[in-house]
Amino acid sequence: MAKIAFYTLGCKVNQADTASMEQLFAQAGYTIVPFTEQADVYLVNTCVVTNMGQSKSRKIIHRAVRNNPDALVVVTGCYPQTAPEEVAAIEGVDLIIGNQDRKNIVALVAEAGKRQEKKTANLVHELVKDSPFENMTAGVDAKMTRAFLKIQEGCNQFCAYCIIPYARGPLRSRSLGSITAEVEHLVAQGYKEVVLIGIHLGAYGKELPKGPKLADAVKAALAVKGLARLRLGSLESIEVDAELLQLMASDKRFCRHLHLPLQAGADKTLKAMHRPYDGAKFKALLANIRKQIPDISITTDLIVGFPGETEEDFATSLHFAGECGFAKIHVFPYSLRKGTPAATMSEQIPAEVKNQRVEAAEAVDAKGHQAFLASLVGTETEVLWERKNKAGFWEGLTGNYQRVYLLSERDLTGKITNVKLEKVFEDGLRGVIIEK
Repeated sequence: MAKIAFYTLGCKVNQADTASMEQLFAQAGYTIVPFTEQADVYLVNTCVVTNMGQSKSRKIIHRAVRNNPDALVVVTGCYPQTAPEEVAAIEGVDLIIGNQDRKNIVALVAEAGKRQEKKTANLVHELVKDSPFENMTAGVDAKMTRAFLKIQEGCNQFCAYCIIPYARGPLRSRSLGSITAEVEHLVAQGYKEVVLIGIHLGAYGKELPKGPKLADAVKAALAVKGLARLRLGSLESIEVDAELLQLMASDKRFCRHLHLPLQAGADKTLKAMHRPYDGAKFKALLANIRKQIPDISITTDLIVGFPGETEEDFATSLHFAGECGFAKIHVFPYSLRKGTPAATMSEQIPAEVKNQRVEAAEAVDAKGHQAFLASLVGTETEVLWERKNKAGFWEGLTGNYQRVYLLSERDLTGKITNVKLEKVFEDGLRGVIIEK
């Protein structure tokens, strides 16, 4: 029985793609082993969203070749999609596949394994407007209590800094019937929470004439009997419509958490980034969301050091981000991506300046995060328990995506309990179970 090892870099969508491929290989009779072990096939699912992601992708590919020089090395994901010749030139790579055709990955690997020549098989092709959504069955991981279901692929927004539209292609969406079937499958596997994810999640269905909206996808998932929680991945603030908020307000299973990337708080920078809003519009959208969902937590992404960002622009961004009251800010230094408009912009910011700005932004994040946690002390909520850590604490997540810790002799894995939040603790809150 052939052994296969996987390594995934990058986002939750990549992780979901890998989980689906793992399931296909398991069904075909392969044994899945850790990447550190000897395997007959090594599959690396790559990332190019930053220079670091691309560099690490190369390192992992080289590691796979060293692990077993006689193994078949397969590279898929965003790196071969954006630079197929570069990946094919890496010694020891046998097969490269982009962000399509992964539904046929088992057959493609088997065919590559039969070849006598050492030349790399390049199966990357252009992602075009009519490229279909690949309806791969959601993969499952017995170690997790949450399952990630990809319902959307591709992006047409073309922000100035972002390589993803080139790597993932145009918009494609999973059908409502497929969403229902996959959520039923995940619930039957014992998952209490399903997270709907996509490359541009808020654009779900927009490529289809009179197509469904994200709210329709949410309804399809919530219609599944036995689903305890539904959560959304990242989406744009301008895509949070009234119907989506009404669903969140009316169904307690729909988790009160939204990740809405801000990226910059200075209007000049937002315009240069080609973001679809200005600061005033973003802040008004937040106010409307909080008016309808008072207990919601809103998290965000912030890019610092974008080309042309002055000290004044950066100070404006930090002040704006602090005023927004985010529960968490994920801070990233701008990473130049060849082929994007921002890569050719003048006034590129030196690395040392970007690093300083990261530190300053992370300080704003820490202050806001602590303030949000403190606001939850004394409240009662439900927690989905994930695991027991090395220190002996059970860890779990609230519906509004805050980490909770407690001590218990019970096995809480995958259980949802009522908890009183007693104090800020570690990166989250300490709680006690309330027996009702």
